[in-house]
Amino acid sequence: MGVISEFKAFAVKGNVIDMAVGIIIGAAFGKIVSSFVGDVIMPPIGLLIGGVDFSDLAITLKAANGDIPAVVMAYGKFIQTIIDFVIVAFAIFMGVKAINRLKREEAAAPTLPPVPTKEEVLLGEIRDLLKARNDRPGTQD
Repeated sequence: MGVISEFKAFAVKGNVIDMAVGIIIGAAFGKIVSSFVGDVIMPPIGLLIGGVDFSDLAITLKAANGDIPAVVMAYGKFIQTIIDFVIVAFAIFMGVKAINRLKREEAAAPTLPPVPTKEEVLLGEIRDLLKARNDRPGTQD
């Protein structure tokens, strides 16, 4: 099998396609969460603590000098990223919890006994006939 045919077989497998879709949706979800945190969550929090914009919180380690930009430690962006992570982790937790609940419900569902095959039914009838024949008086060998 050539490399191209092996790659084609790999690329069109369901798991690879599912993973790609998951990554694309995850990236879009990450953008939504970042916007939610930056535009909805952080402004009220900043207002509550005195009108502070978290994205502007930084410590200047070295001031700008001519064409050389300032060296800053942007801890406000770090705080915002931590909040993003917590929201994403919570959303994933809730999704996994829902999936686990569905799996438990499927496992708890009653299972019907297997339907006997034609051979099993026939063997059962033969057994019953032999037993009935042996149970009649005067027919035992």
